Amino acid sequence: MSINVVVRPAAPDDDAATEQIEVAADALLIERFGAVDWPPPTPPQERASMPGFVLVAEHHDGTTTTPVVVGFVHVLELDGHAHLEQLSVLPSYGRQGIGRELVTAALTESRLRGHTEITLRTYIDVPWNAPFYTSCGFVVSEPDTPLLRDLVQVESALGLFEHGPRTQMTAVL
Repeated sequence: MSINVVVRPAAPDDDAATEQIEVAADALLIERFGAVDWPPPTPPQERASMPGFVLVAEHHDGTTTTPVVVGFVHVLELDGHAHLEQLSVLPSYGRQGIGRELVTAALTESRLRGHTEITLRTYIDVPWNAPFYTSCGFVVSEPDTPLLRDLVQVESALGLFEHGPRTQMTAVL
């Protein structure tokens, strides 16, 4: 089942929505892992100041004239590298193709910006993580640059490995 969404670049007016979406999406992982020490979401102003781009998915539900932002994807561009940092969709809109549409848009935008591949880091055993990304064309890869090895250290410092095995994945653009 899928619903119609419009994917567009995020604007400052989307900050509150993206933060709420990340909190709601993280709640699924917190519940799955029983995590009491989950790191807080990246503040939207910080996310917007990072090199790269944020795309949002908005849905016109027909009940209001204003569309509702229901998901977002954040891609970092560091050291000439594209890295899918965050993908979040409101749980109430999950399993409707929105995450896949956001990933597709992120891959397209990364290619348009001159990148030949994009990486991400994710949980191996969470169905909406590594198995989902595999279905989007990502394959398991090794952190082979200082930037990617640093991301492993950041995840370790945040305690993410305490909740299960993680991996890096790469898609060729």
